[in-house]
Amino acid sequence: MCVQPSDIRVFSDREYEREGAEISETLSDCKVILAIKEIPEAVIAPDKVYVFFSHTIKGQEYNRPMLKRLQKSGCTLIDYERISDNEGRRLLFFGIQAGQAGMVETLAALGKRLTCQGIASPFVGIEQPYRYGSLVEIREVIQKVGWTIHEQGLGPGLVPFVCGFLGYGRTSQGAQEIFDLLPVEEIPAQDLIRFVESGDFSAHKVYKVVFKEEHLVEPVAHGARFELQDYYDRPQGYRPVFSEYLPHLSLLVNCIYWEERFPRFVTSASVRELFSRETEPRLRVIGDISCDVGGSVEFTRMATTPDRPVFVYDPLADDIRDGYSGRGVVVMSIDNLPAEIPLESSVHFSEALKRIVPFLARADYDSGFESCSLPPEIRRAVILYRGEFTPTYAYMREFIT
Repeated sequence: MCVQPSDIRVFSDREYEREGAEISETLSDCKVILAIKEIPEAVIAPDKVYVFFSHTIKGQEYNRPMLKRLQKSGCTLIDYERISDNEGRRLLFFGIQAGQAGMVETLAALGKRLTCQGIASPFVGIEQPYRYGSLVEIREVIQKVGWTIHEQGLGPGLVPFVCGFLGYGRTSQGAQEIFDLLPVEEIPAQDLIRFVESGDFSAHKVYKVVFKEEHLVEPVAHGARFELQDYYDRPQGYRPVFSEYLPHLSLLVNCIYWEERFPRFVTSASVRELFSRETEPRLRVIGDISCDVGGSVEFTRMATTPDRPVFVYDPLADDIRDGYSGRGVVVMSIDNLPAEIPLESSVHFSEALKRIVPFLARADYDSGFESCSLPPEIRRAVILYRGEFTPTYAYMREFIT
């Protein structure tokens, strides 16, 4: 086994050597190459088997050149995201870790945004997750912030403090796990507007609302009822209604799975309407953990990075600017969040991956796709096989023409 050297990994080269790995900058002798993020186009070598999160199956523009290079080079591409069991459940994922790191990033951004607005808050003590030594240390910091809120309360300009979560899967669960370290009371989505307008809330609590599909869209047909399966099958028959909740949220965390065929839930128009009102909007920060550029949050125009984690979207000018200050809403859209809690992410992913590696190593990649001996769980994830799109992914040919 060969491992490329790195001085920024959570596990050192020496630790890999201790386990019997050869440290080598070149992987030219390796048939199967495992990575995490996309392989840079310039280093793709002919006839190799690459296994990583490719972010190509939706036709993502920014990865089309890489996909074309893999195809032209006769490579095999296996995408972790598509490795699944017979029920379609993913076997390799970073959802929980992305949610955990994304929630910390969102709270850190909130603290800085409020400071820029001249508003004191206990959130100012929260740093970006990569600045901490472990998730244990992060939890201790968030708990201390929670204790401050419980004892001293939030200022009147922040009350009620309501955080909305779009989605309820693994990523949302990870984000909620961090948020729940604060003194939280959950409010059903259907009760949110009535709750905020009632005035019956506390400065010594924060409030949480989890939005499901039924809260995000409604049938276009008059009198029709929302049905989840019908929405998945015919999303064009539904329109977004999430904008009615936006004025009542202080913080929004987007964790929902989205494809082009679905409506956009947070639109530029809805936020423009919000910021056109006479009163200052409650909404300060959107943590777009899903980070679908131009997706469910329409004005997520780019993926950000830990060194430049946010931008401000000005809905009245319809433009963005780096940093935490200025008119509009702060958007956090880092697309490699698990790397900010590297120890926990590495251990979690390795535990799942080690069950897959023997099958990847034993497969006969010189034979045809039907006889290469990959088990069904992995075969479902083979996008390219020796430079040809497999039947499941034949639709992707249009992305490289």
